[in-house]
Amino acid sequence: MIAVSASDEQMRTSELVAIQRIVHHLPIFAEYDKDRIRQIAQTVFDLFEEEDGLDALFGLIRDALPAKFYETAYALACDVAAADGKLREVELRMLEEIRDELVIDRLHAAAIEWASRARHLRF
Repeated sequence: MIAVSASDEQMRTSELVAIQRIVHHLPIFAEYDKDRIRQIAQTVFDLFEEEDGLDALFGLIRDALPAKFYETAYALACDVAAADGKLREVELRMLEEIRDELVIDRLHAAAIEWASRARHLRF
């Protein structure tokens, strides 16, 4: 989630609020130490500064997250990207990287993306 928000080098308030809402309210984070968010964010920022940082980030994600949660991770990343009502090209590329790295089935990804879009539509 943090990587998608930081991918355009500007973490928007709506994205930060979405991350906070997700971490505080979804069952998948019930046992998560919420104080780690700053540490995780700093790790993501540091990795973005390194030449092979994105590869390292995905390695950390795969090491820490069981494969059965990859689609959930992708769905949450999509929600963060859609939180401000605009999908920027760099965010779309990051979502594509996540989709590829976590080997999300293309049909499943389309459904996840559509649902995220539907949840974040505005009048």
